[in-house]
Amino acid sequence: MNLNNKTILITGASRGIGRAIALRCAQDGARIVIASKTSDPHPVLPGTIHTVAEEVVAAGGEALALAVDVRDEAAIAGAVAAAVERFGTIDALVNNAGAISLTDTASTAMKRYDLMMAVNVRATFACSQACLPHLKTSGGHILNLSPPIDLNPRWLAPHVAYTMSKFGMSMCTRGMAAEFAPHGIAVNSLWPRTLIATDALRAIGGMDLARGGRTTGIMGEAAYALLTTPPADRTGEWLIDEDVLTERGITDLEQWRVDPDTPLIQDLFLGD
Repeated sequence: MNLNNKTILITGASRGIGRAIALRCAQDGARIVIASKTSDPHPVLPGTIHTVAEEVVAAGGEALALAVDVRDEAAIAGAVAAAVERFGTIDALVNNAGAISLTDTASTAMKRYDLMMAVNVRATFACSQACLPHLKTSGGHILNLSPPIDLNPRWLAPHVAYTMSKFGMSMCTRGMAAEFAPHGIAVNSLWPRTLIATDALRAIGGMDLARGGRTTGIMGEAAYALLTTPPADRTGEWLIDEDVLTERGITDLEQWRVDPDTPLIQDLFLGD
């Protein structure tokens, strides 16, 4: 199975992991809908919907760049309509857009709480709902960038609000997988084993932190592996990038390591 002429709508695809997924899928000739807020250059972070669209085309795919605020269901509906008008259908949705604040309860402003709930869990639900009629026809995939649910207090106590929002996405995965199974739609979650050296991570932690991570390409490859798996074969799972790739026979993970001499740093929500 490959993604030639498949239409994949990716939220938050103007940089980072979303961009990596877009470019990997484009190598098959996929039609990528780049749905993100960043239509104009960011003052600090590189990438816009337009620069990624150019890269998608250069990689061998087709691109539709749409400025979309995933907090706005009307904007989501408009993006889905534009994608279907341009490409005829939607074969996969990748809920990648995210907001993060690793703050404790007292330090989390309600404005930030609302942002995380809106961008993470609410948008995952709203985008899935909007794409559902088309996914029923195509029998495609929904992929959520969210972690396995582990109710150990170590994942809740330091940043209750953020954890709630990400676990909410993973609850969408389990619930929608069962709900949509009769329509032949697969719904899975994907999460990295280690830190991913995105530009946002570099902005927060500097290169010292990024050196302990892997490049976004590993998530692009793992997402590609899932999106090219027949929907009936795998659904309702919370998956880790390393495991997905090793199951595909891809064992050379060093190719994505930022610095071979720096120990890898495990990502949030994983471990004992």
